[in-house]
Amino acid sequence: MNRQKGYWSYRFKDYGTGYLFMLPWAIGFAVFVAFPVGWSFFNSFNQVRLTNDGFQYKWVGLDNFRRVLVEDNVYPIQLITYFQEMLLMIPLILIFSFFVSLLLNQKLPGRAWIRAIFFLPVIFATGQVLMELFGQGAGKLPFIAQYNLEGLVREYVGARIAEPMLNVLSKAVIILWYSGVQILIFIAGYQTIPRSVYEAIRIDGATPWESFWKITLPGMVPFIGLNAVFTIVDLFTFPFNPVMQTVKDNMFRPQTGYGYASAQAWIYFALILALLGAALWITYRSVVKKGGFR
Repeated sequence: MNRQKGYWSYRFKDYGTGYLFMLPWAIGFAVFVAFPVGWSFFNSFNQVRLTNDGFQYKWVGLDNFRRVLVEDNVYPIQLITYFQEMLLMIPLILIFSFFVSLLLNQKLPGRAWIRAIFFLPVIFATGQVLMELFGQGAGKLPFIAQYNLEGLVREYVGARIAEPMLNVLSKAVIILWYSGVQILIFIAGYQTIPRSVYEAIRIDGATPWESFWKITLPGMVPFIGLNAVFTIVDLFTFPFNPVMQTVKDNMFRPQTGYGYASAQAWIYFALILALLGAALWITYRSVVKKGGFR
């Protein structure tokens, strides 16, 4: 008994200070994250009604999920359409931020000011500001209507793919506004590649194009994966997200309520989790293939 007591006393002396520093975060996480998430998960299996006596729960099992996937004629289509848009927009943001960061990593006059300019939209384009800008039409590109790109896309791409493509084009300004953090992460990633490697491959006669494919791109794979995860989370919590707006509206409708809306939210979350898992798996496989993890 004394031996076990001495062991825990030794553990507390070693890790107790760290646990005390983590305690405020743990309490905040339990109260503001874990409890609401658990309550939402419980609600998804119940029919929840708000009465004068408070919330009334009736266990319905998987019926809410069945209604969302089988009976609802709006939400599944809305969900698929939004995912198609995001699957187009995520690679565009990653490619744009990657090549802009590649340029900003060069020794240019005023490089620090240019980096700050690219990061400014992250500071100013918060939820309410972004809604006001889009409400005034600042998020649209005028050349889409000027050159009749909408008609060309619908004619040559097809109606099924044209709709998400046109929605992405109408939000093209977001690619600039939502690339600031990714650009900084990529710039930080470039600093992890030793300059001596570039000098050695240059001495061997490699061109800048070859050094990009052999050194820069393989070395940036973990940061591409990190930015992919960040971009997925950022876009799927976008202020103009129609899926989240539908879930919010269904919370207060008598025909649906909290239980039905919670089932919709968990389906949405499951799809995002699958997309995040795919991004992490692709990144891990790419790094292992290059010999990064052993």
